[in-house]
Amino acid sequence: MPSSGHRLRDVEHHPLLAENDNYDSSSSSSSEADSADRVWFIRDGCGMICAVLTWLLVVYADFVVTFVMLLPSKDFWYSVVNGVIFNCLAVLALSSHLRTMLTDPGAVPKGNATKEYMESLQLKPGEVIYKCPKCCCIKPERAHHCSICKRCIRKMDHHCPWVNNCVGEKNQRFFVLFTMYVALCSVHALALCGLQFISCVRGQWTECSDFSPPVTVILLIFLCLEGLLFFTFTAVMFGTQIHSICNDETEIERLKSEKPTWERRLRWEGMKSVFGGPPSLLWMNPFVGFQFRRLQMRPRKGGPEFSV
Repeated sequence: MPSSGHRLRDVEHHPLLAENDNYDSSSSSSSEADSADRVWFIRDGCGMICAVLTWLLVVYADFVVTFVMLLPSKDFWYSVVNGVIFNCLAVLALSSHLRTMLTDPGAVPKGNATKEYMESLQLKPGEVIYKCPKCCCIKPERAHHCSICKRCIRKMDHHCPWVNNCVGEKNQRFFVLFTMYVALCSVHALALCGLQFISCVRGQWTECSDFSPPVTVILLIFLCLEGLLFFTFTAVMFGTQIHSICNDETEIERLKSEKPTWERRLRWEGMKSVFGGPPSLLWMNPFVGFQFRRLQMRPRKGGPEFSV
């Protein structure tokens, strides 16, 4: 099986676990068995700060749009329509952010590189498999180790601190929705800011807002800067994600120029594999497949992730 050089080095210098290794495979298998019933969360300081900052910026934008621009407006339907649209986009953006952050991106079970597990695979003579020396797991094809999550992630695209998680096989659709809805929120906020500035200038800043003119100007300028920054970042990320999905190539694979050893799913086949099923409005819904999971405040040893 052809593979990239870094996987070959893993095999050459780090053989599979022997029977007398110190890793407790029984405790690992028991902890992984019920992982589907718990919420995934990464305990990374930088990631948690970035995630909270993302929420605060979206809430700030919603505050300015609602209380500075729409509620003081004399046009009732203008306020209602734009308020409903913007708040719906904000809820969808934050919901997509939560789904991206709290969804297992496709982590490979730790410590499964044991003799017993090897025998259960029923490998053919001469068949080569690869072991990650950092999390002691059998590394599937297209999996890469994340130094922040301390896990191997299937089809890992990249680790994003703004969602405090890796973007991988199981949560890429939510990350794409997050970037799309934030970009739409940014465009809508910028359009409303432009209209608000025109209205305030025409009315000589007397009745365009319930706040004083200097405060209104500061709030609107900061929202414009935030909207431009967020739109630029999320639009670029949305474009690169769609390009990667349509070419069935992750960002890591592109940067490392890895030659594909898998059968590529191009364009719509790739989109259907990520979003599930044929094109429909369900692709735009971040709540698809959502289930309430039991709360367990129990940290997991051996890595920064824990389940709640």
